[in-house]
Amino acid sequence: MDIATLALIGLVIIVAGLLSGVVERTRFPQVALFLLLGLIIGVYGFGLVDFPIDSRILESIATLGLVLVLFTDAVGIDIAEVKRHRSLVRLVLGPGTLVTAALIAVAAWGLLGLAPGPAAILGAALASTDPVMMRGLLRSGNVPAAARQVLALESGLNDLVLLPIVLGAMAVLKGGEGGNWGRAALNLFVVGPGAGIAVGFVGVALLDRARRLVGVRRDYESLYALGLAFTAYAVAEAAHGSGFLASFAAGLTIAASDAELCDCFLDVGQAAAEMFLLFTFVAFGSSLIWTGLSGITWMGLAFAVLALVLRSAVLAVALPRKGLDPRSRRLIIWFGPRGLSTLLLVLLPVFAGVAGADKLFAPAALVVLLSVVGHGGALMLGRRPGSGRALPLVPEAAPPPEPSPVGRDRMTLAELKELQARGEQVVLLDVRKDRAWNETEEKAKGAIRLHPDGAARRGAELALPRSAWLVAYCA
Repeated sequence: MDIATLALIGLVIIVAGLLSGVVERTRFPQVALFLLLGLIIGVYGFGLVDFPIDSRILESIATLGLVLVLFTDAVGIDIAEVKRHRSLVRLVLGPGTLVTAALIAVAAWGLLGLAPGPAAILGAALASTDPVMMRGLLRSGNVPAAARQVLALESGLNDLVLLPIVLGAMAVLKGGEGGNWGRAALNLFVVGPGAGIAVGFVGVALLDRARRLVGVRRDYESLYALGLAFTAYAVAEAAHGSGFLASFAAGLTIAASDAELCDCFLDVGQAAAEMFLLFTFVAFGSSLIWTGLSGITWMGLAFAVLALVLRSAVLAVALPRKGLDPRSRRLIIWFGPRGLSTLLLVLLPVFAGVAGADKLFAPAALVVLLSVVGHGGALMLGRRPGSGRALPLVPEAAPPPEPSPVGRDRMTLAELKELQARGEQVVLLDVRKDRAWNETEEKAKGAIRLHPDGAARRGAELALPRSAWLVAYCA
């Protein structure tokens, strides 16, 4: 199994790399792709791997996956955006998350016959929007700024609201720590987050000191951030707190105190984290997630449909019509995919040994499968961004240019200076690769830095003027 697991990790990385362009062009959901890969190599396909619900390997994968989901969500939060959209954030995290979780729990109690504790766990897990599937929409480049910001903040923050519900319900079902409910609450809400804040604060301080004394390679800062995530989890668990809340708290501390580290992590480290999360989808796809299709009943289907539409119904009432353009409002209301975070949250009581918790996975898996088909399929059919192009610069030694750069893909520095001399509006875009950008201090005056892998998306976010010349250079 160890060899098979290692081979599976390699296969995920290879497939993700080879099919990344196809996924980008077709918008085929990455989640669906890797669930299908798991199906092919799992028990219903070639039978190469199998990760049952009691698998220790699956427990390790799920634990690390949830740590990464919570940490990357937190470290990617823009504190300034949270403050600027605090009224919308309150609505999305209040009614949009808590009321949705409560209504799904009531539906689980009424339709599935679950007791209040398990129903609360299932409701909280199914109210969590999936950050992996959310990135498929946010990367499309044609999402209005308001919708992009609110959806990104929701996927990054709602687990902070839902995870304590899951952990609290687990504590109730297990009877607390020998009946000491005060101690259990202290460990959950104080020790865990406190350990995460401490690790994040000390980690950032040590990195700042190392930068000034000996220097730190930029690519290693992303690995350093991952190390902080796992360290925060381990420290909190050793102190009998919640390692998951500690991971989120550590990421939030880093986001608030060191923006440069966050940028580096999002550029480099998030790629490694995403590969691991896709590997987790393959593990679920090998057999476990398909249990959601077994024994489907009318009650089960009714619950699954309710679990998918209740969030939209709540937000349709709660979201204001003023201050949001109609398309942003429709996107925020409709796009609430369920995916990896739901599966990971619902597995926590299983790994903790809560009696009967394994029965919660099948209804959660059915909702996730329906969400992958519904939300993922809609992404493929959605509108694509505009096809405008920017002109790259060429060296002065290039062949003599045509009289005007209009209609061509390249221009020389002389043509650029001529445009500026005529008073044309020119926006310089620095789209060099990270290595070239990091190795020199020379920057074009007034140039906007755009990463080459997401230049179009980032340009759309910045709302660059449509009437201006957009001139990109990469050398």
